[in-house]
Amino acid sequence: MTLTVNDAKKMDKEDLLYKFREEFYIKPNTIYLDGNSLGLLSKRAERTLLESLNDWKEHGIDGWTKGKHPWFFLSEKLGEMMAPLVGASANEVIVTGSTTVNLHQLVATFYKPEGKKTKILADELTFPSDIYALQSQLRIHGFNPDTHLIKVKSRNGRFLEEEDIIQAMTEDIALIILPTVLYRSGQILDIKRLTAEANKRGIIIGFDGCHSIGAIPHSFSEWGVDFAYWCNYKHLNGGPGSVGGLYVNKKHFGMGPGLAGWFGSKKEKQFDMEHSLTPAESAGAYQIGTPHVLSLAPLIGALEIFTQAGIENIRVKSLKINRFLMDLIEQELPHLGFCIGNPEEDVRRGGHVSLEHKEAARICKALKENGIIPDFRAPNIIRLAPVALYTSYSEVWEAVQVLKTIMIEKQYKNFKNEREVVA
Repeated sequence: MTLTVNDAKKMDKEDLLYKFREEFYIKPNTIYLDGNSLGLLSKRAERTLLESLNDWKEHGIDGWTKGKHPWFFLSEKLGEMMAPLVGASANEVIVTGSTTVNLHQLVATFYKPEGKKTKILADELTFPSDIYALQSQLRIHGFNPDTHLIKVKSRNGRFLEEEDIIQAMTEDIALIILPTVLYRSGQILDIKRLTAEANKRGIIIGFDGCHSIGAIPHSFSEWGVDFAYWCNYKHLNGGPGSVGGLYVNKKHFGMGPGLAGWFGSKKEKQFDMEHSLTPAESAGAYQIGTPHVLSLAPLIGALEIFTQAGIENIRVKSLKINRFLMDLIEQELPHLGFCIGNPEEDVRRGGHVSLEHKEAARICKALKENGIIPDFRAPNIIRLAPVALYTSYSEVWEAVQVLKTIMIEKQYKNFKNEREVVA
């Protein structure tokens, strides 16, 4: 069956989430397909940022306990709002730090080399910042990353096989760090299965959720995940430099933070100003410094939308609109050198389509020139992310037609096949 623009229009009319497009600032004559790198600004996020600025203006120092969004408990409030997205209780989630800072905190807390168990298991396809952090933590403990950071190999350069990861869970592994979704190919790992296998072997396991939180549902507590961490500026639309999030399973409550700071204190003890820390009896213990209030504030409004829309509904549309994109690519772009590099199966696919082409960098530039905002990942990947809350099926149709024109007219040859400084 041939897909047409009328199919796109019909799906837009039937889309339960279509009304949420009005919540976002969508630039005219632009189709934004880069929400897996930086989500668009919503009107609610703008509102809650301005409300927090007004709290500062009206209350000064008293904004910590007064105003529309009191700052002292803001990280905890946001953790409570975010908990349903990761399948956790409110006290297991805190909004704090950044992805890499939170990873350092969690590794410093949970990496306890002893006897034969001294190595950290990761994978060769993970985001580089995670690897840098793990290498530095190993050096701090006096270990050589070349021998003590084990990276599971990919069989094809795109995906990881759970069997290979499980096989690498040997008796010398003390800690496992894996992505929930691979940032290039969009593959979802079987978090439940991997966690069960790690728990069976007595290995602590944590996940980087940057490319899944806000796009797919999770059940971290039910699955027994030890910890997780993520950014909030991609699918959650918290804004550039938005404060990150972390989850710690309640079975670990009471364990002191590896990197201590005063905002990890039990709230009623924090301003006693004692030189012995009394950690919070929750994920709040893993905060370090004073929260970045003005970078937290947009998340209040952003998460209101997720509460209203529902993560299950978001996942249903995400799968459907990405399938529509994949079907259009196969229909409209045959014999033009493209290859879909993400998993075909819904259960293994995250929130974006990974389109491979040897001219990817210059094709991305041509797309931008035509008002389509994609994302390039070296060496040959065009990531296209139709976002459930604000991308329409009609926009996906139009984006593929523009891409087809670019290829037929060879517009991409007007650009160098190399990435910009920020890709």
